[in-house]
Amino acid sequence: MKKSHLLISMMLVLVSTLMGCATSGELEKVQAQQKLIDAKAEQALQDAQAAKAAADAAKLKADEVTTRADNAEKAALERERIADEKAKRADAAFQKSMLK
Repeated sequence: MKKSHLLISMMLVLVSTLMGCATSGELEKVQAQQKLIDAKAEQALQDAQAAKAAADAAKLKADEVTTRADNAEKAALERERIADEKAKRADAAFQKSMLK
């Protein structure tokens, strides 16, 4: 009876050990999933780098446009100042001519 219990115990240990091990098919499946995950991660990294490059280019263009707008505003203010001076001179000349 002890021998049968020992034999049954050994068989149960052997079966439980074999059930705990992964088969080569399962291992290949896990490796394929890992490769797919790696490919997705690489694609996400490339997409992020492309998005960063596009954002950097857009920022440069925005900075250029801002600079041009600032320059245009300065030029407009200068033209306005010149026009005001001319208007004052014209008004002064008109007033002077009215006094005669």
